[in-house]
Amino acid sequence: MAPSPALQFLGLVCLAAASALSTVIHGQPGSADFFSIDCGIPADQTYPDRSIPGIVYVSDAGFTDAGLTAGVKPTYVGPNLHDRYRTLRYFPGGAAARSCYTLRPVTPGGKYLVKASFFYGNYDGLDEPPVFDLHLGANRWWTTLQLLATNTYSVEALTVPPGDSLQVCLVNTGLGTPFISGLDLMPLGATMYPEATVNQSLVLLRIARPSAAFSFNRYHFWPADQLFRYPTDRYDRHWQRYGDVSALTNITTTETVDVSGISNFDKPTKILQSTATPVNGTRIDITWSPDPASSSDNSTYLLLLYFAEVQRLPRNTLRQFDILVDNATWNGSQGFTPRYLSAEIVKRMVRAARQHTFSLVATPEATHPPILNAFEIYTVKPMTEPTTNDMDAKAMITIRTTYAVKKNWMGDPCAPKTYAWDGLNCSYSSSDSAWITALHLSSCGLTGDVDPSFGYLKSLQHLDLSNNSLSGRVPDFLAQMPSLKFLDFSSNKFVGSVPAILLEKHQNGSLVLRFASQIVVPIAVATLLFVAAFLIFRIMRKRKDAWMANNSRLHSPRGRANTFQSRQFTYKELKVMTSNFREEIGRGGFGAVFLGYLENGSPVAIKMCSKTSSQGDKEFLAEAQHLTRVHHRNLVSLVGYCKDKKHLALVYEYMEGGSLEGRLRGEASAATPLTWHQRLKIALDSAQGLEYLHKSCQPPLIHRDVKTQNILLSANLKAKIADFGLMKEFSDEYRTHVTTHPAGTLGYLDPEYYNTSQLSEKNDVYSFGVVLLELITGQPPAVPIGDTESIHIAQWVREKLSEGDDIESIADPRMERQYDVNSVWKVSELALQCKEEPSRTRPAMTDVVVGLKECLELEVSRAMSYYSSVASSARNVSVTSVDLHIEAQASDYLRQQAALELEQ
Repeated sequence: MAPSPALQFLGLVCLAAASALSTVIHGQPGSADFFSIDCGIPADQTYPDRSIPGIVYVSDAGFTDAGLTAGVKPTYVGPNLHDRYRTLRYFPGGAAARSCYTLRPVTPGGKYLVKASFFYGNYDGLDEPPVFDLHLGANRWWTTLQLLATNTYSVEALTVPPGDSLQVCLVNTGLGTPFISGLDLMPLGATMYPEATVNQSLVLLRIARPSAAFSFNRYHFWPADQLFRYPTDRYDRHWQRYGDVSALTNITTTETVDVSGISNFDKPTKILQSTATPVNGTRIDITWSPDPASSSDNSTYLLLLYFAEVQRLPRNTLRQFDILVDNATWNGSQGFTPRYLSAEIVKRMVRAARQHTFSLVATPEATHPPILNAFEIYTVKPMTEPTTNDMDAKAMITIRTTYAVKKNWMGDPCAPKTYAWDGLNCSYSSSDSAWITALHLSSCGLTGDVDPSFGYLKSLQHLDLSNNSLSGRVPDFLAQMPSLKFLDFSSNKFVGSVPAILLEKHQNGSLVLRFASQIVVPIAVATLLFVAAFLIFRIMRKRKDAWMANNSRLHSPRGRANTFQSRQFTYKELKVMTSNFREEIGRGGFGAVFLGYLENGSPVAIKMCSKTSSQGDKEFLAEAQHLTRVHHRNLVSLVGYCKDKKHLALVYEYMEGGSLEGRLRGEASAATPLTWHQRLKIALDSAQGLEYLHKSCQPPLIHRDVKTQNILLSANLKAKIADFGLMKEFSDEYRTHVTTHPAGTLGYLDPEYYNTSQLSEKNDVYSFGVVLLELITGQPPAVPIGDTESIHIAQWVREKLSEGDDIESIADPRMERQYDVNSVWKVSELALQCKEEPSRTRPAMTDVVVGLKECLELEVSRAMSYYSSVASSARNVSVTSVDLHIEAQASDYLRQQAALELEQ
């Protein structure tokens, strides 16, 4: 799944624009996702920056299909006006109208600097600059306030898009027509500005200072009045001079300042070679106020101070100072001493929207006054608006493009609610993405076939396509939409009969179906015969599938050198199944994983072998061969493979619930927290899958890369082990280990295996112990214990428990203490036993399975007791805190255990 059900920035762009992107992407060498856009110039026009080599401006025509273009009035074009401010794009429309740019491609989860620029220039002759809102995706970014016709303005944000596009939207607030002059997008380094995440962006503070030329608060302290940008700053951040302040002077150096100790610069830069210092004094005071265009009463600011000593101080002298914010000491009682020619960054979060001051004050021991090389101030902007889930949003973008639907269809389809697309009903959740539940497209002038993208709307219950000019046949995939309850395609130009499977659903009452009678009447008899044949075929097919499944379990084949027993696909078929590899749902060392659909509408996951992957043909063949010989309900099943010339791919069943890692961490804010009962079931399913590999396969198999990322979940949280590219087998059942080059993932990799290169099934047991600890605590393998420090999860748990803390101190707080304490204790002990050294002292996976079953029984007993006590005291009260109707779960659990005993 896409990392989110988490928050999404969803793009929309016409097909012509998508093809045009290959010609409009410009920027630094090797940086394909760097954009410098001049809004309003002709679609085929580009030009280089006259003063900045390497910056090329392109038209905005490939990034939006809305709005009109204009030039500013000639009287406002001075000799120093940058070329990009001579034209603009404006978006006429009423209040609450939203117009959007889509910047793509971007890397999901990557970090970007995005800047919007404005120059009114009285382009409309009204001499009245407008006030409008600017949005990043579905979240408000900035409001234009006090724009002047003669001034240029820019606003910056550091943001992390979870999807493959980033949207910048202009929203009409009823106070004039929105417009924009330029847009810039620059990818940042992965470790830069860690405070910028999917859940919050950083907006560069804009307040005017009498000493500075511009309003943005990113400053250097060189004596010359100059603006540093690309290539001095490779990320094209603009650094302005703080200006003339009588109380401050400058110290400069020509020596190189080492920046290896900070993440916000990746190479030495002139920006840090000059500092400010008091002329006659022992302190530096700098004040800032809120930006009224982006702040609120509960605003939080991020203050970044850059220090490097640029003066070689005499022996027995000291430059040392305290760092204070609002007169409160920041750095404790030790004082801060900058290192010579070595950059350091000091950060502080400051809360409350009011005036603040940071001060650098010399300590009593100091012989030299404080210094400051540079600083930045950002407003922390939460990105909390629930957005449309990725699959629904992409489907709607395709529908909009295919049928050229205008309406108000710009931006995120469901979010914010105020700007939701006309004709859509969405289901909203406070902690999850929005889902599209109804789509009303009656009398919208739709022509052509019914696009397959409708089938991707998995939560759609109501679809009205009536009174259009749709043609061709009514597609079968409409019957595969799992939530659809109402379908109206009457008064169109369809040919042929209504698909039998739709009629079947209509007849059994699961679907309200409206269609034109002339389609069905002439061939009513044929249709009835077809339905009968279809039902007979389904019955026979189910019997055949059941026989094949049983037969495969009874006669599990040993691995064959290069023989695959699954379906072989061509590369062309994969392109059709994935709509030209449109939706990437994962990525690993092997390559990207895409969502696809078989002919019958069943979803599959397609893992492509990248040309540049760290793995290759050997791992591809290994995973394919292993998957053909293993058959277990807790192992991901292979559907087929592709070995078409240079194209290699594996096609396996799609697990709608995503990875366990995603549920525990990456998507935790956008999904209902897992209960302890659910976590135990996931742990037991995974343990049984590993037990099968270790004990039931001949020869036994060692997975070698057990981790939460490789445990996939179905929609109802059934867990299956995935990714078999590193799996190894024992050819001799009497050997205790084999010697092989260590492989796996840090944090899960057995230290004994890493040090000795001796592989055994106990290496998987160690990794599974880490997984159990993650299920208990909700923490990652490396638990952060400070801004820059972390420890292994096992050490963290041992320290907590050795200090005498109770089990609640390590249990995931999202479970809200709804668990049997003894059950959690026992799983904790089992997890730590899995990590014992030497490895021979660890339990086998068979023992782990037994232990987890006992823990699950304890949790079921607790929940049943709770259910009974509540039910007896309040028969008429619905017990919502009991996990998934625990009474039914208990009986289901007993039935499952009986089935397990039979299978094993």
